[in-house]
Amino acid sequence: MKKVAVLVEDQYQELEVWYPYLRLKEAGFDVKLVGTGKGVYRSKCGYPAREEVAVGEAAAADFDGVVVPGGYAPDFLRRHEEMNSFVRTIHDKGGVVAAICHGGWVLISAGILTGRRVTSFFAIRDDMTNAGAVWEDSEVVIDGNLVTSRKPEDLPAFLTEIIRLLGT
Repeated sequence: MKKVAVLVEDQYQELEVWYPYLRLKEAGFDVKLVGTGKGVYRSKCGYPAREEVAVGEAAAADFDGVVVPGGYAPDFLRRHEEMNSFVRTIHDKGGVVAAICHGGWVLISAGILTGRRVTSFFAIRDDMTNAGAVWEDSEVVIDGNLVTSRKPEDLPAFLTEIIRLLGT
C-alpha cells in the first residue's frame, strides 16, 4: 500500500487538509497527518487536527507522496528545516509532491522550484517566480512529479491528478 503524508500546522485551511486526507484514504492509500511535533493543530476556524507522526520521526524514504495544504500553515511549516528536507527528499526520489494555495511556500523553502511549471494562490505568484518557477493561472498544473493547484475549488482536479500519479 502506497503511503502519503498530508502536512499540518496551525492555521491550516480545512478543506485543503481534510479533502485530500479523506479522498486518498478512500482511494486505498495509507495516509498520515505529518506535523512539526506539537501534536494538535488548529485550523483557521479552530478545527483541530492531530498529527499521526511528527516530521522528526517520519522517514521520507517510507512515503510515496506528500500533500502541502494552504492557509497560513505553510508559513509555519517552512520554518522547520526538517519539514523542508522531508519534502525535498520525497521530491528528489521521484515521489509525488503536491501543493495547493499557499502550500507553494514550502516548495520554495525546500528549493525544488527552479525551472518548474506551477500554479498557486495568486497572492504568492511573485514568490513562486522569484524562486525560479514558471507560474500559470490554471486549475491544476502537472510538471513531472510536481502537482500544484490554486484554491479549494480546484481540489477535485488536484486530487484526480495526485491519485493518477500515485497509481495503486
